[in-house]
Amino acid sequence: MAVADRSTDVTERRLRPPSLLLMLAEARSVLEFNSTLLLSPLLMQAPKGDGHPVLALPGFLASDLSMAPLRRYLKELGYDAYAWNMGRNFGGVVSRRAALRDLLKRVHEAAGRKVSIVGWSLGGVYARDLAVQMPDLVRSVVTLGSPFADDIRATNATRLYELLSGEAVGDIPDIRAAIAGDMPVPATSIYSRTDGIVNWHTTQLRPSATAENIEVHFASHVGLGVNPAALWAIADRLAQPEGEFRHFDRSGPFAIAYGRADHALS
Repeated sequence: MAVADRSTDVTERRLRPPSLLLMLAEARSVLEFNSTLLLSPLLMQAPKGDGHPVLALPGFLASDLSMAPLRRYLKELGYDAYAWNMGRNFGGVVSRRAALRDLLKRVHEAAGRKVSIVGWSLGGVYARDLAVQMPDLVRSVVTLGSPFADDIRATNATRLYELLSGEAVGDIPDIRAAIAGDMPVPATSIYSRTDGIVNWHTTQLRPSATAENIEVHFASHVGLGVNPAALWAIADRLAQPEGEFRHFDRSGPFAIAYGRADHALS
């Protein structure tokens, strides 16, 4: 896929969900979490935060508990990490829009500063939608394995999402086009080609001076939020001064875990 040639329009190509083998391999997420525990002293060497608020949005069927390790890590680095406090995420890009806007406003008012948003899977779709709707309140967006581009039906969770949320993914063309397009704030997509839930092509944003994709080799979808290399990348991205953006430096302690830079993707 030539990432740089993607139009901001939602022009879909037919993609398939990840294979059954990749989906079964999602069980390795336990190993990713254990690796993070073992490497926690190294992870604490990441750039320190400046205290700005970070809102963590969980994936489909997940709750704040899934984001607890990330929030704790960010708090240890010096960020003001917030949970979404909406219970389990049963979906609803349209139905949850008002509640998510209110949540972002509350976090912004409480902190008195712009909010960075880290969204895992469906949470990342919400994050991008919030950035489009309320760019004045958002500092940056980081997504983890989030399906917002190309054929977003190419996941192993699409049918369940439509059943539980009552929303068909094809019923929101205007919202989908906005979410898949260029963000009005700095944006980073962290993904894995071995994702067993979401086809990795659907996680790709168009690289620019303020947008990038970071591949984490061999990461699972369920493990992205607790994968040590992904956590390091999140911390590095959030540590950038407000209003500034530099592309991710892959020469850090987890260099071997990252794929090539955007301009080399094909």
